[in-house]
Amino acid sequence: MKYAYENLSEGQFETLIVFICQKIFGIGVQGFAKGPDGGRDAKFVGTAELHPSKANPWVGTTIIQAKHTNGINRSFSENDFFSISSFNTVVGKEIPRIKNLRTKKQLDNYMLFANRRLPGNAESMIRSYIAKECDIPEESIHLCGLEQLELFLKTFPDIPKKADLDPVDSPLIVSPDELAEVVEALARHKDCISAGLDAPPTPRVPYEKKNEINNMTHDYAKAFRRRYLKETSVIKAFLAMPENIDLLRMYETVTEEFQLKIVARRKDYQDFDRIIEYLVDLLFNRDPILRGRKNLTRAMIFYMYWNCDIGDVGDAPTN
Repeated sequence: MKYAYENLSEGQFETLIVFICQKIFGIGVQGFAKGPDGGRDAKFVGTAELHPSKANPWVGTTIIQAKHTNGINRSFSENDFFSISSFNTVVGKEIPRIKNLRTKKQLDNYMLFANRRLPGNAESMIRSYIAKECDIPEESIHLCGLEQLELFLKTFPDIPKKADLDPVDSPLIVSPDELAEVVEALARHKDCISAGLDAPPTPRVPYEKKNEINNMTHDYAKAFRRRYLKETSVIKAFLAMPENIDLLRMYETVTEEFQLKIVARRKDYQDFDRIIEYLVDLLFNRDPILRGRKNLTRAMIFYMYWNCDIGDVGDAPTN
């Protein structure tokens, strides 16, 4: 079976990688831990049992990194992950750390796992780049993408059970598909609707009261309202149009999913600001339509909150 790696938390993904590495290197693989420079590495010291083969195993200190994304259908070749012209990428940010370990003779081999597709041209380009920048032989570098992950789990079918990939421990994950359809339709008709609308509607629960109930900070709530309040009347009018009944039902499905997931995961967050920011980052990461309509997507999330479709209202009446 195929696993939805994008629905795992970072910690769950790291645990999975440790179990894989214990199979191919040996039981002595040390789990992911934060180093003095803030990075998270796993490590194996010794002679690998199976990698790259029994006949020609890696020897010495192997540093293992796991780079997880909640994005769907992401690739090693995307500019946020690797670019020759920029260090502000997932790979680019790791280069100084790898160099430092290599200089201190604390790295002989390097292995990078990511839940992204790994095209052949990207694999050779990234491996060559790391080898050149960090003075590591190319044969001592291995990149592992989704395709290889699937092969590992077919070869070692006991790993998922050992890794205990319990959905209850997964992060706040929502589907962006229906929201993307609503946002895209709204974007097409927004200018026509805006003309002639009066002031934004009154929230179903006073905004200040709702912020207090949900522990949203004053500064965030103020900026949130200042930026997106003007859009609420447009969104309300758009969803109220008879011809948009299917989009309204999609919106209601989306808000129901968001609200239930937020309630289930609320304990993971100290304030509602973090929930909103986590939610929009996740949506941008998972859907190209929403990524291209960031302002309108944030406006839609504000409308959900303003209209009391997400967030707690306590014992306050909503009408």
